[in-house]
Amino acid sequence: MKKVTVSGKTVDEAIELAIEKLGVSREQADIRIIEEAQKGFLGIIGGKPAVVEAAVKPDPLKEALTFLRETIDKMGVTASVSHEVNKDTVSFNIEGEEIGILIGKRGQTLDSLQYLVNLVANKNSEQYLRIVLDAEGYRERRRESLEKLALRLGDKALRTGQEVRLEPMNALERKIIHTTLQNVKGVGTYSDGKEPNRRIVVTPK
Repeated sequence: MKKVTVSGKTVDEAIELAIEKLGVSREQADIRIIEEAQKGFLGIIGGKPAVVEAAVKPDPLKEALTFLRETIDKMGVTASVSHEVNKDTVSFNIEGEEIGILIGKRGQTLDSLQYLVNLVANKNSEQYLRIVLDAEGYRERRRESLEKLALRLGDKALRTGQEVRLEPMNALERKIIHTTLQNVKGVGTYSDGKEPNRRIVVTPK
């Protein structure tokens, strides 16, 4: 973290000099007042300048990107990471070789990486930053696969008249199943069990 200690005739002057040295705006700096300015005897003798310490605030997005790139490198995978800032989220997309290692079984490794990236991003962030991590379009492919699975199992529940229990899924994937079947006539869904073994049950109405 870049940091400077600067003195000035007043606190305001010292702050201005500090952010000028750092090359950032006032909002991008953390300021700590070390000493207030003191007037000397008769306003001349023995006066002391104000002293402030200023540091550049960490950039949550840069910290998250750096963490992810370093983690991927330590996992022995050659990949690049691009990002896109959207209205409510920031999307990180990984592209490269051996991406399957980063995705893991049913996306579990990707979900774990996403969790850690969000922890790093929000450690020093003043506003919550939501990062969605993807790897060469895996999330979209998984969503399409889950929608097809939901419709197939909904049909099975209708044909057999029996409940169909799915494998355990995370909350986002369970939501996809619920949403896909909520408008299908004669079929209902509910979640059963506790995390991380919570699963969807498709039931005929």
